[in-house]
Amino acid sequence: MRTLGKALALSLVGLAALIAGGIVDVEVRWVDNVAQAIDLFGSDDDEQAEAGVAAAPFWEEGTGAAPIVPEGVPNSFADLAERSSPGVVNISTKKTVVGHSLEDFFPFPFGDPFGPQQGPVPRERLVPSLGSGFVISKDGYIVTNNHVIEEVDSITVKFNDGGEFPAEVIGRDPKTDIALIRVKADRELFALPLGDSERVRPGEWVVAIGNPFGLEHTVTAGIVSAKHRDIDHGAYDDYIQTDAAINPGNSGGPLLNLSGEVIGINTAINPRANTIGFAVPIEMAKQILPQLKANGHVTRGWLGVVIQQITPEIAEELGLEDQKGALVSKVVPDGPADDAGIQQRDVIREFDGKPIDDFDDLPRVVASTPIDTKVRVVVIRDGKRKTLNPAIGALEEPEVTQLATASPTGAKAFGMSVQDLTPEIAEQLGVEGTDGVVVSSVDPTGPAREAGIRRGDVIVEIDQHEVKDSKSLHDQLSKSDERVLLLIRRGDSQLYVPLARETG
Repeated sequence: MRTLGKALALSLVGLAALIAGGIVDVEVRWVDNVAQAIDLFGSDDDEQAEAGVAAAPFWEEGTGAAPIVPEGVPNSFADLAERSSPGVVNISTKKTVVGHSLEDFFPFPFGDPFGPQQGPVPRERLVPSLGSGFVISKDGYIVTNNHVIEEVDSITVKFNDGGEFPAEVIGRDPKTDIALIRVKADRELFALPLGDSERVRPGEWVVAIGNPFGLEHTVTAGIVSAKHRDIDHGAYDDYIQTDAAINPGNSGGPLLNLSGEVIGINTAINPRANTIGFAVPIEMAKQILPQLKANGHVTRGWLGVVIQQITPEIAEELGLEDQKGALVSKVVPDGPADDAGIQQRDVIREFDGKPIDDFDDLPRVVASTPIDTKVRVVVIRDGKRKTLNPAIGALEEPEVTQLATASPTGAKAFGMSVQDLTPEIAEQLGVEGTDGVVVSSVDPTGPAREAGIRRGDVIVEIDQHEVKDSKSLHDQLSKSDERVLLLIRRGDSQLYVPLARETG
């Protein structure tokens, strides 16, 4: 189960020792960022998948049937649990690790019968962990979380009737924490239908079924607390929040509506509250499952821009009526955006007919766009709407980081000191070229510090005027009003930062 804050996955280790009353060892491992929707419809045929041809779903699709739980009787979930439980599975894994056991540090009371040792020697041991999953097709395809089956040696799937089968990994996507595995059972399996998470509303009743702390087929109920939650796990965050109790071991299990249809994959928890849990929307899973089945991984669309959120100060500096859209702080040379004429300082307001109200809407819709698709992008440039038509490319790892707010640089009047950027300093900072000036110090109580500027930031523009050296910086600042809009370079990233002159 992933925990809020950093993507921390806790796997229950030594379950047998727990049952026997022994010490429980908890393995802590860091998981890649999770996040949001992806697309490029795949198919059973690799060529169709690569071409973005949509195929018939291989899962059981929901029909929107009448609720299993009678309307107006929210406290009667027994029929839903009984109907759905055959499709929920316990996933146990084993992973080989090298380390020490307790015996290495607590010697035998009457001496070591095997002779003197030179000190604790690391040894290999198999570490078990537990998670949940759910069947989506009668022929054995099962959905779970990536962090449940990541880097393990073996996977065993246990059904509620006691049947156990080994499983193989078909495909996994760390970015959304979704994995597809398969068992070859000796019978036709019961598959849970996949519902429509877009139609789910906050306040609706939902049920979670899983294996928290190894307690098989635990059923909990609650409501959808909110939708479209960003919990800082990655660029594709788009979680359903629920107060149905989920805990470590619930990872990968289904979040069901009252018709018994899966509307989410239980994935993350807030470790400080058992009534705040997060599930990946099933519509996101539907977009990537065909690719996982056909190719074992996901190919995402790429526009070739670095973006940031529009703050009230930036909106004022750019003359925008509101804060909607994604501000382009950098255009990747020779990328799709560059080829189509998208420029730095453009505000992207619409992508392929979809409104971009917040900056983090953009990575999700770009990622879900099939490769080589030509899309219509509407931007605001110098107060005017402009339409451009980039052809979406394929995203290659590592993914370009999306930045929100950051820090600029300036002179004494703005609470900082600067110096010319030399080749030696540029090399140390990991920036290309020597144009611009580097911030050498920041007043801890000044406006630069408040704006987030750091020592080592490189200022390359002031109010759209290029900064070549310290002299040009001071010249521009001396002509400025009370506030300026800086473009700074920090490592491989560029971003805009509004900076106010110190007063008083």
